[in-house]
Amino acid sequence: MDIIEENINNVLENIENACEKINKNPDEINLVAVTKTIEPERINTALKTGIKNIGENKVQEIMEKYDKINYNPHWHLIGHLQTNKVKYIIDKVDLIHSLDSIRLAEEINKRAKKINRIMNVLIQINIADDEAKFGISHNEIDGFIKELSKFENIKVEGLMTIVPYMDNKEKVRPYFRKMKEIFEDLKNCDYENINMKYLSMGMTNDYIVAIEEGANMIRVGTAIFGERDYSK
Repeated sequence: MDIIEENINNVLENIENACEKINKNPDEINLVAVTKTIEPERINTALKTGIKNIGENKVQEIMEKYDKINYNPHWHLIGHLQTNKVKYIIDKVDLIHSLDSIRLAEEINKRAKKINRIMNVLIQINIADDEAKFGISHNEIDGFIKELSKFENIKVEGLMTIVPYMDNKEKVRPYFRKMKEIFEDLKNCDYENINMKYLSMGMTNDYIVAIEEGANMIRVGTAIFGERDYSK
């Protein structure tokens, strides 16, 4: 068995065990394989094994890999997105995880309108108020969503967060729990183009805790592809 296939099976087993603990159907968990710095050949191996979603942090990597990837996966832009890069990926990605400003929303809406599509996005919340992370404050979410509801070519499909890395995974649990509370509260809002479908949180270090606290989309890279060689 290929090591990537073995790693994917381990991740799926962990997902199943986490879901059993909270009496949740594992099929409800959307696994996004994070492919930052990963060569197309290895990405295709993961897709052949059954991965359906791949997540890239950088627009440049999407552009470089897009035509080299088989099996028609769903592409996710999971990293910070600059307004001047939107035009390059507006016709390529299925979900943008990192909407964090009205200015960016305006650009996404404009570019999506030009090609007659509705762009699915997640709102990135900086739940830990970490200066090293992007995202809006959870205190700003109500006003932010109200503004986003005015954009006809954007559909908000949920929330995303990146919590601080901690060796003790229990320390991140309160952040995930707070995100789940916000997510559930927003399900009751009655705005156009707002749909709380996905709660994207949890990465290799903490995705099990994230699932236990309500995540239905996780972004896993190292646990699938191994440690990355950033020197390449």
